Amino acid sequence: MSIGISGLTKRFGRTDVLHGLELEVEKGELVALLGPSGSGKTTLLKIIAGLEWPDAGRLEVDGADWLGLAARDRRIGFVFQHYALFPHMSVRDNLAFGLTVPPRRERPGKAAIAARVDELLHFLQIAHLADRYPAQLSGGQRQRVALGHALAIEPKVLLLDEPFGALDAAIRRDLRRWLRGVHDATGSTTIFVTHDQEEAFELADRVVVMGAGRIAQSGHADDIHDHPASSFVARFMGATVELPVTMHAGRAEGAGLDLTALPRRPVRDGAADLFVRPEDITPLADPGAPWQIAGRTSNGAHLRLILRGPDGAEAEADVPRRAVHAAHLTEGAGVRLRIEAGTVFPSERRAAPTREPEPLQLEATR
Repeated sequence: MSIGISGLTKRFGRTDVLHGLELEVEKGELVALLGPSGSGKTTLLKIIAGLEWPDAGRLEVDGADWLGLAARDRRIGFVFQHYALFPHMSVRDNLAFGLTVPPRRERPGKAAIAARVDELLHFLQIAHLADRYPAQLSGGQRQRVALGHALAIEPKVLLLDEPFGALDAAIRRDLRRWLRGVHDATGSTTIFVTHDQEEAFELADRVVVMGAGRIAQSGHADDIHDHPASSFVARFMGATVELPVTMHAGRAEGAGLDLTALPRRPVRDGAADLFVRPEDITPLADPGAPWQIAGRTSNGAHLRLILRGPDGAEAEADVPRRAVHAAHLTEGAGVRLRIEAGTVFPSERRAAPTREPEPLQLEATR
């Protein structure tokens, strides 16, 4: 089922939670809503499910107005972070529950329900758990049952809200691969909420980054990682080092910085901010350079270097401990910083002009 969201607005009291959201989800697509807490991800999911109602906007599924439908009529499968299983029911009965509650004229027969439950038990690889109760299951097993509970009614849309948030890292990795296989096998249209970048990028066909109730960027994981659309996205994607630079003819310049690896950017001349991930900074020993190693720690595989530069600038760099140049990176040593990748935006430390200038038309590569 395709989903069309237009102008969706939601506020709680005086707090705006969603600001005129626009989003299209294709039939059979698996979309991740990625963003920090409070960005509006779960509220959007609840509106699609019929558990919340917007103040304005449209929600259409295959062209039908879903805001005119009650939650029970939307045929939604919803998986929560904390399983939402009935503790007094066996796994088998939990899977069957959604098939037993429709009105009698719409309810499958007992034989059809039993067949559907058996099908799900084998499909989800939990047949050996059929007669156990939720308290007798591990967290990963409970989440498989919760997904089976949602799939039992053959939902038009599958929604998952932080489905693996309560599980440890190893189980989460296993279940992510398993969920991707389930999605591909069922062909469902799936939207899932997460604040975990690795989870979003591994699972989704498309990632939608949300912040403060707005869609900040939407696209393939590689595009968002390499080409963040704003300073908010850059920070959220791990570009935690922010360095002041000066733009000249599309090139960034900075004292003690080797920025030749960066392509030209359509950013106006003058002050700008360079956003870099610590792993994309290569410090190179240089006694005459204006940067200095102020701190050095190791986790065995990588060195974490604290760097101080001109005008009080600070940065952190992650360097493989066995890198050829790492032996010279001692505390107190002077270094220049080679920036392997980064994104430049006009400086946030000065007031924006009253009129936005036309973007420079510059070559995209060196």
